[in-house]
Amino acid sequence: MKILILSITAGQGHNQTAFAMAEYIRSQGVECAVLDALEYVTPLLSESVAKGYLMSTKYSPSLYGGLYRMSEKRDPDNPSNPFTIITNSILCKKLINYIFQNMPDVIVCTHVYSAQLMSYINRKIIKTEKKRFKTVGIITDFTVHPYWEDTDLDFYVTASELLQNQAAKKGISGNKLKPLGIPIHPKFAEKTDKAQARNILGLRDIKTVLVMSGSMGYGKVTKIIKELDRCGLDFQIVSVCGSNKRLKRNIDKMEFLKPIYNFGFVNNVDVFMDAADCIITKPGGLTTSEALAKSLPVIMINPIPGQEDRNVEFLLNNGAAIKISSTFPTDEAIYHLFSGEGREESLKTAARKLGKPNSSKDFGDFIIKFAGEKYDRYY
Repeated sequence: MKILILSITAGQGHNQTAFAMAEYIRSQGVECAVLDALEYVTPLLSESVAKGYLMSTKYSPSLYGGLYRMSEKRDPDNPSNPFTIITNSILCKKLINYIFQNMPDVIVCTHVYSAQLMSYINRKIIKTEKKRFKTVGIITDFTVHPYWEDTDLDFYVTASELLQNQAAKKGISGNKLKPLGIPIHPKFAEKTDKAQARNILGLRDIKTVLVMSGSMGYGKVTKIIKELDRCGLDFQIVSVCGSNKRLKRNIDKMEFLKPIYNFGFVNNVDVFMDAADCIITKPGGLTTSEALAKSLPVIMINPIPGQEDRNVEFLLNNGAAIKISSTFPTDEAIYHLFSGEGREESLKTAARKLGKPNSSKDFGDFIIKFAGEKYDRYY
């Protein structure tokens, strides 16, 4: 049995999801390969897409958000534009050869563009081979992104049962939806006692606020930490700067009234979440899913206009998060969370309802079962 996961490097969430799924599938004795579809077909284009995404979301977020909203408003009944069709035709030749050389039992797509490529490939090989490959798409945010309606896959894995109506508006049948949650690393299903987690990390055993700025260290983190430091409540601050070495150096040089522990890139975010009483973070689909799996109250900062705006709407409307703004700064959010009667517990309860701590296991078990089933979409 072979599983192929096709990812695209546009931000790190799609790749992290792919590797989390692959780790579980391999642990079950099933062969699983992860392939960056664009990197394999044309490395130059892949690098341009990855850099373009990072540059646009960091330096031109309003432009990125505007383009995203325009995509949301397109007519779902209209097919992909001619440019996309031509691009698919050019890029798919090498990918088709790879797929036929390896003959996977199921192909999983963690990005909408890899899903579009596979939809095109299946349409193409149906004409010559009279069959199609089994395909599953992973929608890695708490929304159904634009262009998923252009794909034709066997199943679509979503973050929540509550996205079914949104998917239906895009013409995706409810029979194809699997609300298993965004696949996260299996370690987020495990729980370490709060005091023990703090001891492992060398922290004090007191109220703890975790500040995470994303894998690239985006956001006005120093401003946020200064606001936290001025808050009159008693707690310690744990900052994780990701790959942003400059941000870590800047925070290391600052002086604070409260205890602060400042880290760069870490590979045990699950332990940090267990040690914390809340997390302040950008509302990316993966980090948010990890926090929900830990039933950790979320305070959202600096959403990228577009899909992260939609994550904000979903979490706020389901009572699972707080969002800061220019008129509701971080210290106010923390004060409301820790001082409001029942506020902290209500966010934990909402997080528990939305969280999918076993998402990778549930997804892996589903994929392995699907791979072994007789396929009724051969032609």
